[in-house]
Formats: sequence, C-alpha cells, structure tokens
Amino acid sequence: MNLYTLILIYFTLFFGPMITMSSSSLVLMWIGLEMSLLSITPLLINKKNPRSTEATTKYFVTQATASMIFLLAITTNYHQLGIWVFQEQTSNLIITLTTISMAMKLGLAPFHSWLPEVTQGIPLHTGLIILTWQKIAPLSILFQIHGLLDTKFTTIMAIVSVTMGAWGGLNQTQTRKILAYSSIAHMGWMIAILPYNPNLMIFNFIVYVFLTSSMFILLIMLSLTSINLTSLVWNKIPSMLFILPTTLLSLGGLPPLTGFLPKWMIMTELLKNNSAILTTLMAMAALLNLFFYTRLIYSSTLTIFPTNNISKMTYHQTNLKTSIFLPTTTILGTLLLPLTPQLVE
Repeated sequence: MNLYTLILIYFTLFFGPMITMSSSSLVLMWIGLEMSLLSITPLLINKKNPRSTEATTKYFVTQATASMIFLLAITTNYHQLGIWVFQEQTSNLIITLTTISMAMKLGLAPFHSWLPEVTQGIPLHTGLIILTWQKIAPLSILFQIHGLLDTKFTTIMAIVSVTMGAWGGLNQTQTRKILAYSSIAHMGWMIAILPYNPNLMIFNFIVYVFLTSSMFILLIMLSLTSINLTSLVWNKIPSMLFILPTTLLSLGGLPPLTGFLPKWMIMTELLKNNSAILTTLMAMAALLNLFFYTRLIYSSTLTIFPTNNISKMTYHQTNLKTSIFLPTTTILGTLLLPLTPQLVE
C-alpha cells in the first residue's frame, strides 16, 4: 500500500473516535463512527486472500447495519424533540435502538457472532486495532447516555456476553479467536457496571487495553496463531515463559495481578446496588475464562513441541522481532494492584 495512503488511513482512523468522544451532537458522533469504519476497511483487506475478504465483508456489513440503526435513532429523536442530542424526554425505544447499535459495534452478545470470525481472518496487528481502538467510539457514546440506559436490558446483555465469551472460548485452538471471545467477556463486565458507575467502566477498559495489547504484541513477536505454536515459546525467547503466563492470568482476573482489580471493584459496586445474582453469574463465568487461559499457559510452559532439531534453543541464532511497548504494557497490565487504595479513593 502507498505510504501516503497509509498515513491518510491511520490519520482518519485516529481522529474518528476523537470526533465521537469530543462531540455533543449526535450527527458528529455518527460521522466519527463512519470515519472509523471506512478507514479500517482497507487495513482489513490489505492481504488479498479469500479469508481476509470474507472477514472484511462481515465486518463492513455488521458495522454498516449498526450505523444505520444509530442513524435511525438520531433522526427519530430529531423528529420527536427537534434536537440533535438525547435528553430525558427521549423515548425508551430510541435509547434501546442506540444501545443495540453500539452493542453490535462492540461485539456484545447476542450480536457477537461476527467478532471471532473477523478477528480470525485478519492479521494480528489489525486484530489488535479491532479489539482495542475500535471500541473507544461506541463506549464513549454509551458513556454519554449511561443515565438513560435501561438497566434490565444492559443486565441481560452483560450476563449473555460474559457467558458466551467464556463458553465460546473453551473449545478454541486459534489464539485470535481466544482473544476475541475474551474481548466479548470483558465487554460484558463493562456494560454491567455502566449504568451504576461509568467511571469504573472506563478504568476497566484501560486495564483491558493494556492486557490485550501485551498479548497481541507477544503473538506478533513470536508469530503465534494457534495453541500448538505456543509450545515453541521456550525455544524462541525463554524470557517470555514468565511474561506470557502472567499476562494471561491477569486477563483472567487472578490476584495479585492487575486484572483482578477491575473485576473486584465491579463486583463490589454491583453488590452495593443489590445485584447479587448478576455478580455470582459473572464470577462463575470468569472461571471458565480462566480455564482456557490456563490451556494456553499449559501449552507454552509444560509442553515441548516434537522436533528433530539437535539444537533446542534457537533464540541466539535468529533475529527476533522486538517491541518497545511490551515492557510498559506488561508492567501496567500486571503490577498495578498495590495502587488499589489510591485508585479507590
């Protein structure tokens, strides 16, 4: 792809969510969403093969449908109230349509089926963008209307998302699909706390971005696309035998790692709002997530891939990819738990 074209694409991709976050007008929010959609499409189809074409088509159709529903909600709201913002007088139907459209863009259940397939069909670095940066704009819209959301509807979506994200990842062997189902589960945690404490949703998203970025950087460095390939981690970079399991356990929310902090704070807040059943179901589903993270840990640390090579250690023979962001994202994603008192205050 032409360098100038690539710069223009990434420039548009960066400013799309920025426009959505900084706008109070619903029309500008929609424009920001469309900028994100149109700029990510060339990156998805950059490698011309049937799998990437299929993934791009699924992503475009799903996101365009969600944008159409959101535009319908905007125009209906303007027809009823004559303004381009949502207010307390906005009907529940319009808010529900907006919630559904944002859920489709985020990959929340029951609108989640596209996310694992799209993530599997695109390169790893583009998958990182889909699972992190592309979620900023929809979450910012939900953040701005959190006071108008239907709590029962968001609770149902949260339970289904956490359950499907945990259940769907159990039988997966591809690392990109595992991280996609992990994203669905994490989005469920965020949507569950959104009506009660939106600031906690933002904190959960920040921790999720650090952890997911760490995992994708590791996968890109080691070219790990399946569970079988993780058994070669000790052969390529022995130091990753510590970083990979630590990051995965933090994604699963295991103390004393950073990933435990947002889950603990969310469960505490939900219990304060008399949501004991929701909290129990989400905690049980988190154990299923921890199970398929443990599968990756077992494969990378306790399994040796069969090989006829006499020299087992190859890290000193090849020039491996490196990343300056990996230490930062790993530290922030695993070692923030001692700062809990300051964060809670």
